[in-house]
Amino acid sequence: MKIVVVGGTGLIGSQVVRRLTEHGHEAVAASPASGVDTITGEGLKEVLQGARVVVDVSNSPSFADDDVMAFFRTATGNLVEAAGAAGVGHYVALSVVGSDRLPEAGYLRAKVVQEDLIKQSGIPFSLVRATQFFEFVGGIADSSAEGTTVRLPGAGVQPIAAADVAAVVARTAAGEPLGGTVEIAGPEVFGMDEWVRTGLAFRHDAREVVTDAEARYFGAKPGKDGLLPGPGAQLSETRFADWLPVNPPVK
Repeated sequence: MKIVVVGGTGLIGSQVVRRLTEHGHEAVAASPASGVDTITGEGLKEVLQGARVVVDVSNSPSFADDDVMAFFRTATGNLVEAAGAAGVGHYVALSVVGSDRLPEAGYLRAKVVQEDLIKQSGIPFSLVRATQFFEFVGGIADSSAEGTTVRLPGAGVQPIAAADVAAVVARTAAGEPLGGTVEIAGPEVFGMDEWVRTGLAFRHDAREVVTDAEARYFGAKPGKDGLLPGPGAQLSETRFADWLPVNPPVK
């Protein structure tokens, strides 16, 4: 069947397209580079023609609070409208574990708005909420750095490999709509400070990770369990220590 993957050239989207194609589906990667712009609506009608499923793994180019809210509100609104008009029967979106628990974080507030627009669309849907990707370990350090010091809370995190996220998203897209949300996470719980410290040390990054209970994560204080999945989450098998040696930092 035809499955359109919005954000199909990104970290998750490209892997979703590959997996769906390998399983015999007509997976179409939609992005501004292919003439599809969810902000302006350009190309949406054309790319969704004949599609049975749309997968939304797109992301805002800016994480500033106002920018990210404007992106998800506008892009999701346009995509929902176009998908409904095209008769799409399944809308799959990737979201974030803990989004509804941390309203202080502008990015997570915007993801809740995205989820609500999808739920209210009338289109059968599946929401996949993932924890932080292993691939984000360097970016989290960068966003929390003050010179050579990285300040992070000891909040619990259960990070997951992007490849494992893509596998779940692809499998969900090929299946029947859930009409709800599934949470996915890695097999191990770390303190955020511990996780980032381990990642930096492995990559010989000399920055010092300091545990700071007052440090924020995208503007929020996540607390001990704010970023952890709830009971019943699907856990992947890839461990961080096994992932690190085969995933050098992107230059």
